[in-house]
Amino acid sequence: MRVAKGSVRGGLLLGLAVVVALAATGVWNPFPGLWDWVDRSEPISEPDVVWQQRVGGTPRSVTIAGDAVVVEQRTRVEARSLATGTQLWERKADWAAVAGGDRDPVVAVGKLLVKGYELLDPTTGVTRRRDDDAVAVWTYRNLLLDARCTDATDCTLSAWDPRGTAPLWTAFLPGVHSGLLADNPGLRGTRRLTATRIDDGVAGAEAAPPLLGFPVDGRVHVVDTATGRVLQNVEPGREERLSVVGGRLLRINARSQDGTCYFAISARDSATGQEAWQRAGINLRTADSAGCVQREDPQGARNVLIGVAPDGRETVIDGYDGRLLWVGEPGTKLIAVDDRSAVFRAADKRSVIARELGIEKVLWTRQASGKAGAALTPYAAVVADEKPSRLAALDPRTGRELAALRTSANALAVGSQGMIIGEGREIGYVRFGASGSSPTRPPGDGGNPGPGGPGPGGPNNGDCGPKGELCPDPGGGKDG
Repeated sequence: MRVAKGSVRGGLLLGLAVVVALAATGVWNPFPGLWDWVDRSEPISEPDVVWQQRVGGTPRSVTIAGDAVVVEQRTRVEARSLATGTQLWERKADWAAVAGGDRDPVVAVGKLLVKGYELLDPTTGVTRRRDDDAVAVWTYRNLLLDARCTDATDCTLSAWDPRGTAPLWTAFLPGVHSGLLADNPGLRGTRRLTATRIDDGVAGAEAAPPLLGFPVDGRVHVVDTATGRVLQNVEPGREERLSVVGGRLLRINARSQDGTCYFAISARDSATGQEAWQRAGINLRTADSAGCVQREDPQGARNVLIGVAPDGRETVIDGYDGRLLWVGEPGTKLIAVDDRSAVFRAADKRSVIARELGIEKVLWTRQASGKAGAALTPYAAVVADEKPSRLAALDPRTGRELAALRTSANALAVGSQGMIIGEGREIGYVRFGASGSSPTRPPGDGGNPGPGGPGPGGPNNGDCGPKGELCPDPGGGKDG
């Protein structure tokens, strides 16, 4: 029996009309579900994430800011709900950076080659404060700094509480380096260790260190972040590199002789300029092979430095007092460090090991390949491995597994309850623990001692902030 084409077409049109009518009256609407099915992406991890969303462009940075996730892209910034992944707001901007802690975060946004910035509430996108003159912004957990210049040799540095409306202090700087533009331009400090598939900013903003080194016209101006005082204005020698670490100004000398580089470190007291400690023979990886010219800051984190001893073993040095906090065994490779612990690949390349700095205590050991990388954050140690691709979040003190994923995605941001992973334009949220439990380690706010303050392993123990301001009783620091 043959059916006329016209009748088939008519039947399809009638059916479509019925569906449209049902959808218009709210009786039944298949279109949202149909579109969700068409647009659905493959899960980026196994087990699956709590939520997964496709953002407008490839993220340049992702930061957990309280109950929001701030995603910086090339020409805009957006925020999404940490709980559901739904978009909260979106703004046109060339750069974005998060300041403040878990309870008081703000988002600084601005445009390249345009003075000024805005501070936005991360949940609502509402402008909390606007500035029309600043040329550079630095964001920390407990502080926001900005610089404004009336001319090339007349600049003012101001410090703000992240949600404050008046500056805490201002300081004069005779100009700023031509590279000091937009958000978090480079200062004279340390370079972090990096790892494949772990974003450099995975830990979010850190507390402001006690001292910052601003490069200006070949000199380094050392600024006390508690008072705004410019403590020193130093010009490096011909063979020197200056770096400000752990409340000290380091003068790193690299001398070429006999076909090799000879290194010496002299740490100076910020107030008096007197030498506090010195070490010779430690290579801080500041120089290239061409005549020992130092073009890089030393590697490290917070108030510790990473060096290589003359026998080739890696070391971790306290920037404040020069103590050797860790010396690796032959064949081991340091892959992550902070003020409290070091994570390194074992010589047999079959595991990664976390050791507490300053004492011979192994915190945890985890099986991993010789290509595994890691990062330490206040809430979790993140370990990335290959063949097969894995991401794991561990309690930094015990090694307890908070999350273990089979995924080729990158670790983008870590918070108190979970982490954001991403691949291309897809991002997703992984909650720590089956019941959302968080690590036992407190977040801490820097662990950087002020001049005269305790270093790693001291009474402060890294949890009282850069000036000890988070511990009311000076003798009652947390145990960790």
